[in-house]
Amino acid sequence: MLTKQEIEFLDTYGYLNLGQLLTAEQVTQVNDRIDQLMQSEGENAGAELAESKYIRHPKEEGADRLANLVNKGPIFDVFYTHPRVLAGIEAVLGQSYKLSSLNYRAAKPNQGLQKLHVDWKNTVVNGSYQVCNSIWLFDDFTEHNGSTRIVPKSHKLSSLPDEVMADPLDKHPDEIRIIAPAGSVFIFNSHVWHGGTTNQTNQVRRSIHSYFCSREQPQQIDQKKYITEETSQRIGDKGRHILDV
Repeated sequence: MLTKQEIEFLDTYGYLNLGQLLTAEQVTQVNDRIDQLMQSEGENAGAELAESKYIRHPKEEGADRLANLVNKGPIFDVFYTHPRVLAGIEAVLGQSYKLSSLNYRAAKPNQGLQKLHVDWKNTVVNGSYQVCNSIWLFDDFTEHNGSTRIVPKSHKLSSLPDEVMADPLDKHPDEIRIIAPAGSVFIFNSHVWHGGTTNQTNQVRRSIHSYFCSREQPQQIDQKKYITEETSQRIGDKGRHILDV
């Protein structure tokens, strides 16, 4: 599902643009479902994040959040079963992996800035990567609306942002921005330095993260705890294996 050149790029730079995997109609349908969930869950939106001790940002004032999307409709199944995404995850983690969480994040107007960080407690050696993320764009990502920043090749460094930067909120001289149209999907090795930027527009900037970890690591969202019978039956053996249920 990935070319040799794509795998080499991902290994070298720590991220990969998979292109537009969703049609404009699919983007609209997902955004409509997200709107429904935000309204129905209200103040409890993203409550599952607060219950997990493995979430780095359980309560982020600068962003709208939803969690446990696995169990909130078949429209979200593609986010952890798409063959090109899984090929990217396997290129980073090998074949022994599972979904850690499937969450929604939307940077609010004039907010959304995050420190440069990694999604693991320390650096790794010999390419023993433990976590890998995919970010699905549900608005065009631009220079102005809080697009994600990444420091290419930083997944191979022996230091973390807060160890070498005076302020990890600052712009890094080597950082690049994920700039792409809605419907696009990016894989990034979660050991790469990354973070959200400030949304300088008057509209939220929407995305969904399907986040994976190696098989032996704990999930951010305990899929066994939340899985419903309807979801379990719908997704079949392959889906249940990916969720480790």
